[in-house]
Amino acid sequence: MSFTDNPIITSPFDPPASHYELDSDGQPTGKKLPGRRDSIQVVPVPAARRRGPKQAELGLFDENGTNVTSNALINEVRKHVDQWRQLPPSQWGVTPETQRLLLHWRDPSRSRRLFFCQQEAVETLIFLTEVAPSRFRKQLEDANAEANPDLYRLAAKMATGSGKTTVMGMIIAWHAVNKARRPNTKTFSNAFLIVAPGITIRDRLRVLIPSDPENIYEALNLVPTDLLDGIRKARIVITNYHAFMLREKDQVSKLNRQILGGREGAKSFTETEGEMVARVGGTDLLGRKNIIVLNDEAHHCYRHKIGDETGSDEMLTAEEKEEAKKNEEAARVWISGLEAFQRKVGVKAVYDVSATPFFLKGSGYPEGTLFPWVTSDFSLLDAIESGIVKVPRLPVLDDSVQGDLPKFRDVYRYVAKGLPKKGRGKQSKALMDPQELPHLLLQATAALYNHYRATYEAWEAEPDLGRPPVFIVVCNNTATSKLMADWISGYEVTVGEGEKAQTRLVSGQLPLFSNVDENGRWLSRRRTLLIDSEQLDSGDALSDDFRRIAAGELDAFKKELRLRNDPRDIDKLSDADILREVMNTVGRPGKLGADIRCVVSVSMLTEGWDANTVTHIMGVRAFGTQLLCEQVVGRGLRRISYETDPSTGFFPVEYADVLGVPFTFAQQGKNVAPKPPPKVTRIRALEDRAEREIRFPNVEGYRIIFPRKPLRPAFTNDSKMRITPDDLPVVTEVEPLIGEGFTLDLRTEADQLRLKTVIFDVAGLLLRTYFKDEDGALQVWRYPELTRITERWFTECLTCAGDTRPQFLKWRSLAVRAVEKIYRALAPSLSGPPDGSSGALLPILNAYNPEGTTRHADFNTSKTTLFATKPDKCHLNYVVYDQAWEAGLAERLEGMGEVIAYAKNHSLGFEVPYEHGGETKRYRPDYIVRIDDGGEEPLNLIVEVKGQRDEQDAAKAETTRNVWVPAVNNAGRYGRWEFLELKDAPYDAASLIRDFIHPALAA
Repeated sequence: MSFTDNPIITSPFDPPASHYELDSDGQPTGKKLPGRRDSIQVVPVPAARRRGPKQAELGLFDENGTNVTSNALINEVRKHVDQWRQLPPSQWGVTPETQRLLLHWRDPSRSRRLFFCQQEAVETLIFLTEVAPSRFRKQLEDANAEANPDLYRLAAKMATGSGKTTVMGMIIAWHAVNKARRPNTKTFSNAFLIVAPGITIRDRLRVLIPSDPENIYEALNLVPTDLLDGIRKARIVITNYHAFMLREKDQVSKLNRQILGGREGAKSFTETEGEMVARVGGTDLLGRKNIIVLNDEAHHCYRHKIGDETGSDEMLTAEEKEEAKKNEEAARVWISGLEAFQRKVGVKAVYDVSATPFFLKGSGYPEGTLFPWVTSDFSLLDAIESGIVKVPRLPVLDDSVQGDLPKFRDVYRYVAKGLPKKGRGKQSKALMDPQELPHLLLQATAALYNHYRATYEAWEAEPDLGRPPVFIVVCNNTATSKLMADWISGYEVTVGEGEKAQTRLVSGQLPLFSNVDENGRWLSRRRTLLIDSEQLDSGDALSDDFRRIAAGELDAFKKELRLRNDPRDIDKLSDADILREVMNTVGRPGKLGADIRCVVSVSMLTEGWDANTVTHIMGVRAFGTQLLCEQVVGRGLRRISYETDPSTGFFPVEYADVLGVPFTFAQQGKNVAPKPPPKVTRIRALEDRAEREIRFPNVEGYRIIFPRKPLRPAFTNDSKMRITPDDLPVVTEVEPLIGEGFTLDLRTEADQLRLKTVIFDVAGLLLRTYFKDEDGALQVWRYPELTRITERWFTECLTCAGDTRPQFLKWRSLAVRAVEKIYRALAPSLSGPPDGSSGALLPILNAYNPEGTTRHADFNTSKTTLFATKPDKCHLNYVVYDQAWEAGLAERLEGMGEVIAYAKNHSLGFEVPYEHGGETKRYRPDYIVRIDDGGEEPLNLIVEVKGQRDEQDAAKAETTRNVWVPAVNNAGRYGRWEFLELKDAPYDAASLIRDFIHPALAA
């Protein structure tokens, strides 16, 4: 399959296994090469099929025609990080807490696996901070010297839609968890300043606050539950860079300033640098030192290049000069704010997480130059090949004779002269008529709309989706955006003058986007939204001009909020707040922006807008560079579905169709019918089923008080251990290509080792691992007893296959497995009164969240394998299942009169801590069932269905049965609990459960 048919050739969860070869023009040749593509200075893009020498696309050559070199620093760092990643955990050279996080993030059994690019971005920072802090330090300090004086700044380049917010959460977790465990360390910090390019993004980043109900640490399971306390101690401030501007402390006229302040009056009424830091940082940061700064999309943050006051020698248009001036001012405010925090509080490090870490116009550097402090790179082409983002498609050929590019590919170039200039007041009346817009622009918009209509109809055929695809139009100014919005969605027109003047509504020319109904009245729920994203991002009040042209939309949204019985005082909400809410909820069922199908925007929508339902983009502005193209196209790159194809393990390809932006990665390709996104179903607890609620303890670990009386091991089949040559090869033949070989035989050394010595060693490991008093001192007096128990285990439970030997347990990895099995066999003897007179096993509960419940379950799923539950049996409306037997078990549970309530353990957070291979892991059982077994209170039965079992499955079952259940029952606060493992498909589940809860009757 070729690149244009399906460019997805590697898994998003693993390092790229292959990539497409690119020719000298940056075109994929269709040939797959093994391994990963090097990081290069520019992103190669497929070209139009007819090209001239001045094509607006960025190719593989620089302005002198020489090949662009690879990013040497990124590739060198990547090589070292790749080698480090392959080492065993014991050789990583990081703190135990960092090691725990890395193992947790890499765990392939996670219910929500992290993308490789997310892991790589954080691993690179960890490598440069903990593993090799001095290897690249001088090089990075030199890279920062000119544009970031006195700041140590590192950047991770990640394609739009690849999960940058998740990476920011991982960085915070890494620092905060380490700082919590090592409060005196200078390497880590638990104080964070997160800076966003606007309020829209700032509001979205609230998920990085640990106390937020939707915080990313718990929602994405970024931190093991026993380390969450470290996250909660973090102090996090999220702001937009505009807050760094020094504000006026008092509103005083210019004359009064002069009278009250004399010559220095102007300064005396403005905040000092320290006052600004106090305002932005608040009490959370002012008492901290050496904070961590996280910049979200910080291409507006740097010092102007020294010695270049003009910015560049390029011939800029008036629009480009204005844009360069804005960029330079934004960069000055942002970097000045960070420097102020460095002087007043101290900044340990600045981490940029950005899709476009490039210098902009007005920086003094060539536009599009990569920040020299970028240390990791997962480019847009990498993201496309791994399926993380949609593939943008643009036209590559038309039947016009003149011009290098297809006209629909760079519409603005041909229509700019026919569009109004900035503002509306001085424009002629003709230019204010939407019907007078250049025909090429209207034709291109209508053509893209026709493709959108096919997509809309495909989505509409799936009525349960509850959300439309979204079409966005990016314009150059408010005048153009108003005209485009009027033409698309409808507008008022006045005919006649004076008393004879009559006003009527003109329907929109694109019916699916029209805000006017068939009777000539405004729709109560708007389909098209007109916004000025630049004004929304700044946090300032909307301009009078924009409020006037958007008055109809604002009134409609206020009316809708009242109909929804919104608890807020609608009249006190600012217009910007309302529009921001609409914008942030586009494509989200049940929200204010749920019905929006078209967004007409001023500015760029450059960052932060995370709607994943964008399928079509129309550009009506100048795109002078690769950077601007990538920013706008990025608004449509977020995937709709993250379900992998079971047959390949890859994501299926998704597309975003784009006109008016001279940039693409894939040609139009096949004219395939658009596919609707998967149905999204809300899984939640229903209020009218409150009696079916199931509650469970959140156990973090176990507190063991061993009895003074002799220990009694209960060895079972799960206590057995079999050593085979797969565990440790016994005989290995070693041969050269030519010559004499030799044999490695492990039996020779093993036979010379006394078995008693190995037993003593295993018993000692058992003592050191599990038998300590409350002060942490070893219970040495137990060693003789543990030695006898260990020797019995060697005799009864250990078998050796092939030519293996029991002496092989001298190797720690095998001994750890033995110790875990012996310990779990001892656990059943620990039930007893909590005073420890005859031994006790008690749970250690999560300090912040000791109890879980089905009442809090509320999540969306795109899985179609759902089982509708009965109201009298389950608190949740559906069971989400992967295997047919899971639905079969639910069906049988609902048929049992003894079952009071049940719940599938999907996104409930019910976990059992257990140990395997020397590591603490967490096990998520299949079902919790509350059963009337005739006792004084119902029985909470944990049910697991397991066919083939391995040693890890045995460890899960043994720990749940022998450790978790007795510990929780001993606590006496969470009812009675038992564990049942069904070792076959649940055909006879009902009878097996009845036999388990009534053993005497079964006998």
